Amino acid sequence: MKRLEEVLDNKAKNYIMPFFWQHAENEEILKDYMKNIDEAGIKAVCIESRPHPDFVGPLWWRDMDIIMDEARKRSMKVWVLDDSHFPTGYAAGRIKEKYPELKKWYINVHRMDFAGPLKDSSFIVKYFSGRAALSLEYEAEEEDKVLGVIAAKISDDETGAIDEKTLIDVSKYVQDGMLYWDLPEGHWSIFIVFQTRSGGEEQTKEYLNPLVPEATRVLIDTVYEAHYNRYKDYFGKTLAGFFSDEPRFGNIKGFEGAIGKTKMVLPWRNDMLQILQHEISEDILIYLPLLFTEGGEKTHSVRYAYMNVLSKLYGKNFTDQIGDWCREHGVEYIGHVIEDNGSHSRLGYGPGHFFRALNGQDMSGIDVIGGQIVPGMDFKHRGFTAAGWDGEFFHYGLGKLGASLGHIDPKKKGRTMCELFGAYGWVEGLKFMKWLTDHLLVRGVNNFVPHAFSPKAFPDWDCPPHFYAGGNDPQFKYMKTWSDYTNRISHLLSDGNHVATVAVLYHAEAEWSGEYIPFEKAVKKLIQNQIDCDVIPADIFKEGLEVKDNNLTVNNESFKCLVIPYAEALPKYFLESIAECMEKGLKVIFISSLPKRASECVDAQKLINTLGESENCVIAELNILAEKIKNFSFNEITLDSFEPYVTYYHYKQNDADIFMFFNEHPYESVDTKVYIPLKKRAVYYDAFENKIKKCSAKSNGDGVELSLSLTAYESKIIIFDSEDSENFAVDNMEDLKEVQKLNISGEWKVSMTTALEYPNFEEKIEHRELVNLAKPNLYPHFSGTFRYEINFEAKEAAEKALLDLGRVYEVAEVWLNGKSIGVRICPPYKFDISGDLQKGTNSLIVEVTNTLVKAHQDAFSQFAVQEPTGLLGPVNISLY
Repeated sequence: MKRLEEVLDNKAKNYIMPFFWQHAENEEILKDYMKNIDEAGIKAVCIESRPHPDFVGPLWWRDMDIIMDEARKRSMKVWVLDDSHFPTGYAAGRIKEKYPELKKWYINVHRMDFAGPLKDSSFIVKYFSGRAALSLEYEAEEEDKVLGVIAAKISDDETGAIDEKTLIDVSKYVQDGMLYWDLPEGHWSIFIVFQTRSGGEEQTKEYLNPLVPEATRVLIDTVYEAHYNRYKDYFGKTLAGFFSDEPRFGNIKGFEGAIGKTKMVLPWRNDMLQILQHEISEDILIYLPLLFTEGGEKTHSVRYAYMNVLSKLYGKNFTDQIGDWCREHGVEYIGHVIEDNGSHSRLGYGPGHFFRALNGQDMSGIDVIGGQIVPGMDFKHRGFTAAGWDGEFFHYGLGKLGASLGHIDPKKKGRTMCELFGAYGWVEGLKFMKWLTDHLLVRGVNNFVPHAFSPKAFPDWDCPPHFYAGGNDPQFKYMKTWSDYTNRISHLLSDGNHVATVAVLYHAEAEWSGEYIPFEKAVKKLIQNQIDCDVIPADIFKEGLEVKDNNLTVNNESFKCLVIPYAEALPKYFLESIAECMEKGLKVIFISSLPKRASECVDAQKLINTLGESENCVIAELNILAEKIKNFSFNEITLDSFEPYVTYYHYKQNDADIFMFFNEHPYESVDTKVYIPLKKRAVYYDAFENKIKKCSAKSNGDGVELSLSLTAYESKIIIFDSEDSENFAVDNMEDLKEVQKLNISGEWKVSMTTALEYPNFEEKIEHRELVNLAKPNLYPHFSGTFRYEINFEAKEAAEKALLDLGRVYEVAEVWLNGKSIGVRICPPYKFDISGDLQKGTNSLIVEVTNTLVKAHQDAFSQFAVQEPTGLLGPVNISLY
């Protein structure tokens, strides 16, 4: 297998490009950081401009010149974050200073309720709600303008819902700021619909309007063109591309910007009425209040039309435009939006539609920061945000959402990037970093942007942890272990094809149109039953897919069935397309029920009935979804027992099939069997040791059965490659039977040192028992390395032997009889000591390094479990 040969020869490519924050540090510091990043096995940096005082100014170019020069010398790549403020969209202040007409527009309504009838009635046309409206000094902003005045009869006094059939445009009755209109009988609302710059998120009020191409062009001219003018000879070489960080609509602060469900102003542009008119044949103006107020079935279609138009405009005029510029100039465009808690399909922090928002980029992208994904916490939990975190979405939705776009969009070339590790606090170390990396790898993420290297004087409290930290990070000397591991597996899982059996429909259009179940609830059931899937948008059914041999094919992905989470309404074009797919043999599983209507508020009942009558239509409740799929034999692999924490990923290279299995449980081991329908020769690949190990596979029907034993935090890579692997040296220890166990106990000499003082150890003490050294009466505030030394007797030397340290917190490095045995950054803490154990007296040294949180208790770390410190054992040696 070519890719396996490359990793075994240490020729894996680089898949890691960490943030390198800039504060205008001096040349010596910048060079020192570039050196340490390079020596940590990382061959790219992503230059974080946010903290720099002079972005695209003389000081910025001075620092960029230093970094670019170092990158060229070290054969490293440089990516550049594309704005001076977070999030992207400020255009380095150019919008505020020179192009205020390109700032964001919003639409809003001011509602007033009245009881009729009253002939010859009149009303003041003001449009500022709340107590401030009572102020006689209030005036509309100069640029604000009234789009229309609409009246409607209230149909429900409790909820305030209106009767859509009574909507009437009364704008023509407005004169000199007064509405002169006979108020009809009953309870009526008058809506003043107006366009404004006010009411959005304060943080982004001076930002460009992403719906307008001219506004995005200002960002391109200010940032992208400026870098091209200075470094055009290095574009596509040393300078790899640009990174947009969390651009958004910003019409409200927060994740809950669901259309019609959240009180907020709505994104707008000057010609939005004309654009919407193409979506709705009737006069759109009279229906604008339905964007804010419930009003019957028409409400759903108006909101769907608005969100459909809005998300397309965002993708076309922001992301697509930047991506096209980058590709024309020989570089790539990457980044991510805010996906948190479901915001990816909403307004506010969201872009309206995840797939459309990232269409123009060259990699799919997501981020995981601030305790969003933590082992075992796949439930709603409090985080450092007021809203807390939806652990179910982060664990089961986010990684799959990102990787799916990477799989189905040819531009992405199978690549998905994740910004990760930031704002977890100093509590985060290599142990968790490895767990999170595996969590993402096993879902299809294969490029990583660690957050962050900050050259600011230690400690920098801005969203720690920071790697290296000017030499203060005690675990940094082991970061290359993580980097090599990550690059090796990413290399194996790139430039081939992902294999999954199920496609799950993305829920954006359903959310805009009525009641729905988010896609991650279906994905959770599948992942917990080892049924792999991709998430696909409804847009893909307009182009780029086919049904062949009863399978749905998208790009290079092929699915045996489509799962549609419950949706009250879906677009008519989508319903028509899946009807055709079912006629061609595709099995479609609707969760709970068929849709009740089309999103566009057109007659689709006959079409929906046709769907239900198809022999390929299945309706199933969420709790039996996995069982239904298994009954159809749409699962690829089978485990001998129910193991909800075991995740897997199948990736196909031209000359091999690769399976990755990961135990995501934070504490417990898994011991089961797995059936894989392949008859090829199988081997294990150990990415830490970078070697092949024997894999005993029992023939079983059309496939093989393997034992699958995984400790917490452990992954296994199984490679099926016919007979090619016979060319590699294969370690067979896992096949051997233990004949003797040697327990190591007695007096342990323990000493300690900080990162800056290493390797000078002090304060030698003796411990007969291995205990948590972070206890109150020991060293609760010590961050650094503890050295454990002990001599023990062995009755005989062993050709094959395995050292098991038991519980360790958290990085362990071992020397036996003066020889370095290796490093482990997470469980299992086992070391092959074959040939190194000698008869008689042996000396064992174990160095255990914790994280910086014991000495630096930052605010972010309060949301994490504080693990013990040190070697807790039991320590033993197995002889074979």
